[in-house]
Amino acid sequence: MKNFNKFRILFLSAFILLIAISTFSQTYEDENFNCFSVLVGKNATTDGSIMFAHNEDDWGDRVVNWYLAPYEYYKQGDSITLKRGGKIAQGKETFKYLWLEIPELEFSDSYMNEHGLVIASDACVSREDEPELTDGGIGYWLRRAMAERARTAKEAVKIGGQLISQMGYASSGRTYCIAGPNEAWMLSAVKGKHWIAQRIPDDQVAIIPNYYTITNVDLTDTINFLGSPDIIDYAIERGWYKPETDGDFNFRKAYSDQGNLESLGNRARHWISINVLSEKQYSLEDEFPFSFVPKKKVGLEDLFQVLRNHYEGTELDKTEGYKTGNPHQQGAMSVCSSTNQYGFVAQLRNWLPPDLGAVLWLAPRRPCTEAFVPIYSGLLSIPKNFALTDFKNGLKTHFDKIENFEEYSKGYKYLSFGAKAARIDEDYGKQIPQIKNSIDSFEKELLSNQKDFENKIIEIYSREPKQAKEMLTEYSLNAIQHILDMTK
Repeated sequence: MKNFNKFRILFLSAFILLIAISTFSQTYEDENFNCFSVLVGKNATTDGSIMFAHNEDDWGDRVVNWYLAPYEYYKQGDSITLKRGGKIAQGKETFKYLWLEIPELEFSDSYMNEHGLVIASDACVSREDEPELTDGGIGYWLRRAMAERARTAKEAVKIGGQLISQMGYASSGRTYCIAGPNEAWMLSAVKGKHWIAQRIPDDQVAIIPNYYTITNVDLTDTINFLGSPDIIDYAIERGWYKPETDGDFNFRKAYSDQGNLESLGNRARHWISINVLSEKQYSLEDEFPFSFVPKKKVGLEDLFQVLRNHYEGTELDKTEGYKTGNPHQQGAMSVCSSTNQYGFVAQLRNWLPPDLGAVLWLAPRRPCTEAFVPIYSGLLSIPKNFALTDFKNGLKTHFDKIENFEEYSKGYKYLSFGAKAARIDEDYGKQIPQIKNSIDSFEKELLSNQKDFENKIIEIYSREPKQAKEMLTEYSLNAIQHILDMTK
């Protein structure tokens, strides 16, 4: 009987766990709950730029349309209709930007605008269950409005915060990583009308998987913090923060869903990345800081490797150095994962014109199987067949359901990168050494050529900006063509 009871308890525990995993997986998919970002202040990088590394992860068969949206003027009274029917006023102008669009999805697009402002996001599940929303709230248009209207990262935060306060945020929660040539911020939105934003210190690095990382808050320090004025009072009212027992207010603890904070996939990705870059080494059970001083100045190659990480050399690497399978199919989700749609490292330099100074080093599909290639902000055209329509139609059809993916994506060249990644996964350990050698060789060539190439461009830019942009475009498109050729 004892053994039977013991078995029954184990069975019930396993059953409950399976239900929890199933529910969690559904949330995971619905919220695209698996992106990853690193923001680095300008005094913490090898070249004095702001750097922003990001892996965009989304489930299922996807395309990533590349668009260049032009600068546009609008009439007074023009408005934008949001996904759920609400309306917001259109600005008098929208800036030019590169738009990486993933059709159907609400929270997956990335932007780099003409001022060198780069925006992407990471899902964060909040505990809010009584959100205040106006006309269904805002979701998809939040980052787009920031990219279209903001010249600086802080201006983007103010625009985003105002829209959240006005409409209410429609998803459970999310942190928008916003970086420009002078500073970087995280803006954490909670479902409803509450938000908080913190500036990344110039000499530090901030890492975020898929939970809130902002902790202590000081809204009197408007250089480093912005947010809802009642962010603390509301937490007290809901019983999420008790000053008499909890000590100093901690946004992360007060507003996060507890399961989200304890997720191994979240903690492990945070843990491995902080230990790669930090002098102080942490255990998986430690409380990680919002930001930290790196053990050495961070360069582009350092961030390329962070985005390629699969826990190599740690107890979480279940492949024994790729001997027992591919690293995208092991226990804890890794930074470089099966759901990567692309990875990028933005290099944002304030001493150069944004056309030249803002570079999105982008690895299509999966960072461990592709080289990071430079996409300059001054780009005049995108590679042929890297978009299935034009940017105007892309916006109109963004939420249309794709009924037949094969038919929809016919002729789309970007899928070559996914096909290559799938082939490598079939025998990862055998194939990846040669792939890695090719990637390393090409990236070293690009990085060693960068300074001379840009010196030549800056000389021409002051006299003939259009010619300089044409040269930037040719350079970027040649690099993309090179990695496209490597997929064959």
